[in-house]
Amino acid sequence: VQLVESGGGLVQPGGSLRLSCAASGFTLSWYTMSWYRQAPGKERELVASVTSAGGTTVYPDSVKGRFTISRDNAKNTGYLQMNSLKPEDTAVYYCRGYGNWGQGTQVTVSS
Repeated sequence: VQLVESGGGLVQPGGSLRLSCAASGFTLSWYTMSWYRQAPGKERELVASVTSAGGTTVYPDSVKGRFTISRDNAKNTGYLQMNSLKPEDTAVYYCRGYGNWGQGTQVTVSS
């Protein structure tokens, strides 16, 4: 079982990034998939989640309306589309599924 994130990088405030989470060893769509982030000196926090069957999504107020979680079942891959990025979005972003964590991808929002 493995989750591999990609797509992080440096972006200016107001910019966009799309993170990917490629799953192997299990079917991602059968389980709730989540994205978390952890900034230096802070606890890891949930930024998006989508359930398996109904596809219900959950976002905290800090990212609601700016971030969108999705899945491509054919590719067994999850995504996090991040728009209108702010400096406070700077963190390492992790995906989670089937009780497993990816290695994380760094997102830095700075001018």
